[in-house]
Amino acid sequence: MQTTIPEPSFFARLKLAFRVLGDASLAREVALLAPATEGTPVEPPPEKTHASGLAVLALLQREGRLIDFLKEDVSGFSDSDIGAAARIVHAGSRKVVEQYITLEPVLKDAEGANVTVPAGFSAERIRLTGNVAGQPPFRGSLKHHGWVATSVRFPAVSEALDPRVIAPAEVEL
Repeated sequence: MQTTIPEPSFFARLKLAFRVLGDASLAREVALLAPATEGTPVEPPPEKTHASGLAVLALLQREGRLIDFLKEDVSGFSDSDIGAAARIVHAGSRKVVEQYITLEPVLKDAEGANVTVPAGFSAERIRLTGNVAGQPPFRGSLKHHGWVATSVRFPAVSEALDPRVIAPAEVEL
C-alpha cells in the first residue's frame, strides 16, 4: 500500500526554501533529488560515484604509502633506497589487495609455457602480441598469466565523509 504525502502549504514551502538557502549541504542534497532543467535527474559528482574506489586508494596510501611513493621523483635516489621504499609499499599494498579483492590468474599455466588460444577467446581476458595472423586457435608462449578479480569487498563509504580526501595532512604539535 502506497501512502501519499499531502502537498505542503505555501508557508511550509517558504520555510523550506529559507532553510535550503541557508544550508549549502542541504541545498546540494535537494539539487541531487530535483530533476535538471532538461527533465533528466542530476548526476552525482564523480567523487560520490567512485567513492569506494577512492576509499581503496586511501587504504593503499594509509597501509603502504602508495601515493607518496608514486608522486615522489625517484630519479635522484639510489637503487637500494628505492628498493627499501618499495618493500614498505609492497607489504602495505599487498595487505590491502588481499583484504578487499580476491585475484586469480586468467590462465593457470606458468609464464613461459606454450599455450593454445582457442577460437572464441575473450579479447578482454587474453591479449595477443607479436606476429598475429590468421584465425584461432593460436599457439604461443605465455608472457603473463593475467589477473581476474573473482571477489570484490570494497568498504562502504559514509556519506558524511569527503571521498576525495585520500590522506589528510598531518600536523604534529
